[in-house]
Amino acid sequence: MKKQTILITGAGSGLGKGTAIGLAKVGHKIIAAVHTWEQMSRFKKELKDTNHEKNIELFKLDILDPIDCEKAWTYDIDILVNNAGIGQTGPLAEIPVDLLREVMETNTFSTLEFSQPFIKKMVEKGQGKVVFLSSIAGLTTSPFLGPYNASKHALEAIAQCLRDELKPLGVTVATINPGPFETGFNDRMYDSYKQWFDEDFHFTDKKDLEKAAKGMADNQFDPQTMIDKMVEVIPQEEHNYRTVCPEKMESMCQEYQNRQYKIQTNTIDKSKK
Repeated sequence: MKKQTILITGAGSGLGKGTAIGLAKVGHKIIAAVHTWEQMSRFKKELKDTNHEKNIELFKLDILDPIDCEKAWTYDIDILVNNAGIGQTGPLAEIPVDLLREVMETNTFSTLEFSQPFIKKMVEKGQGKVVFLSSIAGLTTSPFLGPYNASKHALEAIAQCLRDELKPLGVTVATINPGPFETGFNDRMYDSYKQWFDEDFHFTDKKDLEKAAKGMADNQFDPQTMIDKMVEVIPQEEHNYRTVCPEKMESMCQEYQNRQYKIQTNTIDKSKK
């Protein structure tokens, strides 16, 4: 396989970090963009005296920071992997809307804005690839996951439009849609409502929020499975536009979308009676 230069955002932890290391191990030149200086220090310590250290360049990047972005745009890369993201949970009818704006700004607007200069360079060269780390949350919805769902659904639309607009210009666009993997991201996202939710003030039953959080905590997969799939797919020239992992969740997402055409507005949830 051709060795390529790949920039990965959000590479300071979780799937992004594991994928950066995995791609470096097989010989690709990795620009691992980490969100904080503390993450960089930890990453450097882990890389010390490893055989793949020479293939990873660490770079501090907050995609909301113009100074960081200007520096990042100086890199000449073959593949951009937009992995940086945040999440919030809580009932959409009660969540402070600024929290939703924050998630949309990071996961959707700033992700596109960060990608545009790289896309322009790729168009000028007539080749390149942009990968968006979406989620099965961009293909389905779950109660109390609305902010994250909304941001990933919007990102799906952006990616699909870019795919069709850029294909004639030689630039490949693809999405990777992880299911719930045990990196800590999902657990912390489901903790976020605790910062503002007051069961004496809000009408949503706190037990429902706790049940949703437990459901996520109890149904997560080994992240190495996802990392291995990302290492496999990202450098490939030809593969499916959308990569859902675990693979069995692809049919689940399709079935979910099909159900939306059959749901009746007058259906009563008898379990609440």
